[in-house]
Amino acid sequence: MTNIDADRAALLQLIKDQAIVHGKVTLSSGKEADYYVDLRRISLSGEAAPLVGRVMRDLTSDFDYVAVGGLTLGADPVATSMLHAAAAAGERVDAFVVRKAGKAHGLQQRIEGPSIKGRRVLVVEDTTTTGASPLEAVAACREEGAEVVGVATIADRATGSKEKIEAEGLTYVSAFSMEDLGLA
Repeated sequence: MTNIDADRAALLQLIKDQAIVHGKVTLSSGKEADYYVDLRRISLSGEAAPLVGRVMRDLTSDFDYVAVGGLTLGADPVATSMLHAAAAAGERVDAFVVRKAGKAHGLQQRIEGPSIKGRRVLVVEDTTTTGASPLEAVAACREEGAEVVGVATIADRATGSKEKIEAEGLTYVSAFSMEDLGLA
């Protein structure tokens, strides 16, 4: 087993053990589900975050990007995990945060972090249901003058997001499916 295979297996087990909550829940999309995949329990964990960074960097190794980010809050720890994984490998990837709305004070920026204007960026998310959050981030990045090279998520709920994102001309990848998580 390669190191990345071991990382994927360890991350998958942590997700199964710590992030899947069973019971009725309303998702951000407004849809109801019998379970919730709370990946912030993973992406903000000192044990799991390094795995997230390495697995997501491996997942997106065919993409050409210099910065990674997405809509706050789900994307933020994923992007910073990838930034740290790149640094640990002797490489550089910047991270950025897309606000849900522009700030009314200070510089009034919608996107925080190093400038992404004219740069190739990857939009990330922890869990994707409808594709609305990453597509909002894609639109904000394009408005800022960035070239979005794709969208990557830790877990895809297989509820239409892939098709919506690909309809925008973007490649969409996920580290884990609902089958992988034992939820399909």
